[in-house]
Amino acid sequence: MQLLAAHGTTKMKTFDEYLRDAEQAHGHLCAGQVLGVRLAMLGLVKLGIDDPYGKDRKRLVTFVEIDRCATDAIAVVTGCRLGKRALKFRDWGKMAATFVDVSTGKAVRIAAKESSKALARQMHPEVENKNSQQMLAYREMSEDDLFTTQWVKVELPPEEFPGYKGERIVCESCGEGINFRREVCREEKVLCQGCAGERYYEPI
Repeated sequence: MQLLAAHGTTKMKTFDEYLRDAEQAHGHLCAGQVLGVRLAMLGLVKLGIDDPYGKDRKRLVTFVEIDRCATDAIAVVTGCRLGKRALKFRDWGKMAATFVDVSTGKAVRIAAKESSKALARQMHPEVENKNSQQMLAYREMSEDDLFTTQWVKVELPPEEFPGYKGERIVCESCGEGINFRREVCREEKVLCQGCAGERYYEPI
Protein backbone atom coordinates (compact mmCIF):
# COMPACT_ATOMS: atom_id res chain seq x y z
CA MET A 1 0.00 0.00 0.00
CA GLN A 2 1.42 3.38 -1.01
CA LEU A 3 -0.51 6.56 -0.32
CA LEU A 4 0.23 9.52 -2.57
CA ALA A 5 -0.19 13.15 -1.71
CA ALA A 6 -2.87 14.94 -3.68
CA HIS A 7 -0.36 17.19 -5.42
CA GLY A 8 1.81 14.44 -6.88
CA THR A 9 4.97 12.60 -5.95
CA THR A 10 5.48 11.88 -2.29
CA LYS A 11 8.50 11.34 -0.08
CA MET A 12 6.38 9.37 2.36
CA LYS A 13 7.42 5.77 2.92
CA THR A 14 5.21 2.87 1.96
CA PHE A 15 2.68 1.51 4.42
CA ASP A 16 4.81 -1.60 5.02
CA GLU A 17 7.94 0.48 5.64
CA TYR A 18 6.14 2.61 8.21
CA LEU A 19 4.68 -0.50 9.80
CA ARG A 20 8.17 -1.98 10.23
CA ASP A 21 9.35 1.29 11.78
CA ALA A 22 6.34 1.34 14.10
CA GLU A 23 6.91 -2.26 15.17
CA GLN A 24 10.53 -1.46 16.01
CA ALA A 25 9.59 1.68 17.96
CA HIS A 26 6.71 0.07 19.84
CA GLY A 27 8.26 -3.34 20.48
CA HIS A 28 5.65 -5.51 18.79
CA LEU A 29 3.20 -5.52 15.91
CA CYS A 30 -0.53 -5.32 16.61
CA ALA A 31 -3.81 -4.10 15.15
CA GLY A 32 -3.32 -0.72 16.84
CA GLN A 33 -0.07 -0.23 14.93
CA VAL A 34 -1.78 -0.94 11.62
CA LEU A 35 -4.57 1.47 12.52
CA GLY A 36 -2.16 4.17 13.68
CA VAL A 37 0.00 4.00 10.57
CA ARG A 38 -2.98 4.24 8.24
CA LEU A 39 -4.57 7.03 10.28
CA ALA A 40 -1.40 9.12 10.29
CA MET A 41 -0.66 8.55 6.60
CA LEU A 42 -4.17 9.70 5.76
CA GLY A 43 -3.75 12.80 7.91
CA LEU A 44 -0.55 13.76 6.11
CA VAL A 45 -2.12 13.23 2.70
CA LYS A 46 -5.15 15.34 3.62
CA LEU A 47 -2.84 18.22 4.60
CA GLY A 48 -0.51 17.79 1.64
CA ILE A 49 2.47 17.07 3.88
CA ASP A 50 4.74 14.67 2.04
CA ASP A 51 8.10 15.06 3.79
CA PRO A 52 7.44 15.08 7.56
CA TYR A 53 11.06 14.33 8.43
CA GLY A 54 12.52 16.81 5.93
CA LYS A 55 11.24 20.08 4.51
CA ASP A 56 7.84 19.74 6.26
CA ARG A 57 9.16 18.80 9.71
CA LYS A 58 8.19 22.13 11.31
CA ARG A 59 4.75 22.34 9.70
CA LEU A 60 2.96 19.70 11.72
CA VAL A 61 1.50 19.52 15.22
CA THR A 62 -0.47 16.39 16.08
CA PHE A 63 -3.03 15.91 18.86
CA VAL A 64 -3.59 12.29 19.93
CA GLU A 65 -6.58 11.30 22.07
CA ILE A 66 -5.49 7.96 23.52
CA ASP A 67 -2.35 6.48 25.08
CA ARG A 68 -2.42 3.16 23.26
CA CYS A 69 -0.41 1.39 20.57
CA ALA A 70 -1.67 3.56 17.71
CA THR A 71 -0.11 6.66 19.27
CA ASP A 72 3.40 5.25 18.86
CA ALA A 73 2.65 4.50 15.21
CA ILE A 74 1.30 8.02 14.66
CA ALA A 75 4.50 9.47 16.13
CA VAL A 76 6.64 7.31 13.83
CA VAL A 77 4.80 8.36 10.67
CA THR A 78 4.51 12.07 11.47
CA GLY A 79 7.83 12.60 13.21
CA CYS A 80 5.93 14.44 15.96
CA ARG A 81 7.30 13.86 19.46
CA LEU A 82 6.40 15.03 22.95
CA GLY A 83 9.96 16.23 23.43
CA LYS A 84 9.69 18.37 20.32
CA ARG A 85 6.38 19.81 21.56
CA ALA A 86 4.84 18.71 18.27
CA LEU A 87 2.86 15.83 19.79
CA LYS A 88 0.01 16.86 22.10
CA PHE A 89 -1.87 14.36 24.29
CA ARG A 90 -5.50 14.81 25.20
CA ASP A 91 -6.68 11.96 27.43
CA TRP A 92 -10.09 11.38 25.85
CA GLY A 93 -9.80 7.61 25.45
CA LYS A 94 -10.62 7.83 21.73
CA MET A 95 -8.81 6.23 18.82
CA ALA A 96 -8.46 9.57 17.07
CA ALA A 97 -5.92 12.21 16.16
CA THR A 98 -5.99 15.75 14.81
CA PHE A 99 -3.28 16.92 12.44
CA VAL A 100 -2.57 20.66 12.28
CA ASP A 101 -0.57 22.37 9.55
CA VAL A 102 0.81 25.37 11.43
CA SER A 103 1.89 27.05 8.19
CA THR A 104 -1.66 27.25 6.81
CA GLY A 105 -3.87 26.77 9.88
CA LYS A 106 -5.63 23.83 8.23
CA ALA A 107 -6.46 20.93 10.54
CA VAL A 108 -8.10 17.55 10.07
CA ARG A 109 -9.39 15.20 12.75
CA ILE A 110 -9.48 11.50 11.91
CA ALA A 111 -11.16 8.90 14.12
CA ALA A 112 -11.40 5.13 13.82
CA LYS A 113 -14.93 3.89 13.27
CA GLU A 114 -16.27 1.59 15.96
CA SER A 115 -17.98 -0.38 13.19
CA SER A 116 -14.57 -1.43 11.82
CA LYS A 117 -14.29 -4.15 14.46
CA ALA A 118 -17.52 -5.83 13.34
CA LEU A 119 -16.49 -5.41 9.72
CA ALA A 120 -13.18 -7.14 10.46
CA ARG A 121 -15.11 -10.14 11.80
CA GLN A 122 -17.24 -10.22 8.66
CA MET A 123 -14.23 -9.95 6.36
CA HIS A 124 -12.16 -12.69 8.01
CA PRO A 125 -14.31 -15.07 10.07
CA GLU A 126 -11.75 -17.79 9.38
CA VAL A 127 -9.20 -16.00 11.59
CA GLU A 128 -9.99 -16.84 15.22
CA ASN A 129 -7.47 -14.57 16.94
CA LYS A 130 -9.04 -11.09 17.23
CA ASN A 131 -5.77 -9.18 16.92
CA SER A 132 -4.68 -11.15 13.85
CA GLN A 133 -8.14 -10.74 12.34
CA GLN A 134 -8.09 -6.98 12.81
CA MET A 135 -4.50 -6.64 11.60
CA LEU A 136 -5.44 -8.33 8.36
CA ALA A 137 -8.73 -6.50 7.88
CA TYR A 138 -7.35 -3.05 8.76
CA ARG A 139 -4.82 -3.46 5.95
CA GLU A 140 -7.59 -4.16 3.47
CA MET A 141 -10.45 -1.86 4.47
CA SER A 142 -11.16 1.31 2.55
CA GLU A 143 -10.49 4.60 4.30
CA ASP A 144 -14.24 5.26 4.39
CA ASP A 145 -14.88 1.96 6.17
CA LEU A 146 -12.07 2.54 8.64
CA PHE A 147 -12.21 6.24 9.51
CA THR A 148 -14.34 9.33 9.86
CA THR A 149 -12.62 12.50 8.65
CA GLN A 150 -13.55 16.04 9.64
CA TRP A 151 -11.95 19.38 8.85
CA VAL A 152 -11.62 21.34 12.10
CA LYS A 153 -10.18 24.54 13.52
CA VAL A 154 -7.56 24.33 16.26
CA GLU A 155 -6.53 27.46 18.14
CA LEU A 156 -2.84 27.24 18.97
CA PRO A 157 -1.56 30.03 21.20
CA PRO A 158 2.15 30.90 20.90
CA GLU A 159 3.10 28.86 23.98
CA GLU A 160 1.87 25.66 22.30
CA PHE A 161 4.20 25.96 19.31
CA PRO A 162 7.43 23.98 19.06
CA GLY A 163 10.39 26.26 19.79
CA TYR A 164 8.44 28.67 22.01
CA LYS A 165 10.79 30.43 24.41
CA GLY A 166 8.65 32.17 26.97
CA GLU A 167 9.30 33.50 30.43
CA ARG A 168 10.06 30.92 33.12
CA ILE A 169 7.94 31.42 36.24
CA VAL A 170 8.83 30.17 39.73
CA CYS A 171 6.09 28.71 41.93
CA GLU A 172 5.74 30.75 45.10
CA SER A 173 4.99 27.61 47.12
CA CYS A 174 7.41 24.86 46.05
CA GLY A 175 10.00 26.97 44.24
CA GLU A 176 9.98 24.82 41.10
CA GLY A 177 10.19 26.45 37.69
CA ILE A 178 7.17 26.53 35.38
CA ASN A 179 7.41 26.72 31.60
CA PHE A 180 4.99 27.55 28.79
CA ARG A 181 2.50 29.64 30.81
CA ARG A 182 1.30 26.70 32.86
CA GLU A 183 1.23 28.68 36.11
CA VAL A 184 -1.98 29.19 38.09
CA CYS A 185 -2.96 32.31 40.08
CA ARG A 186 -4.66 31.45 43.40
CA GLU A 187 -5.29 33.84 46.27
CA GLU A 188 -2.89 36.40 44.78
CA LYS A 189 -0.12 33.79 44.53
CA VAL A 190 1.52 32.39 41.40
CA LEU A 191 1.55 28.62 41.78
CA CYS A 192 2.35 25.53 39.77
CA GLN A 193 -0.62 23.31 39.01
CA GLY A 194 0.46 20.81 41.67
CA CYS A 195 0.54 23.39 44.45
CA ALA A 196 -2.76 24.78 43.19
CA GLY A 197 -4.36 21.43 44.03
CA GLU A 198 -4.32 19.81 40.61
CA ARG A 199 -1.51 17.34 41.24
CA TYR A 200 -1.68 13.74 40.06
CA TYR A 201 0.47 12.58 43.00
CA GLU A 202 0.38 12.88 46.79
CA PRO A 203 3.58 13.52 48.79
CA ILE A 204 4.39 10.82 51.37
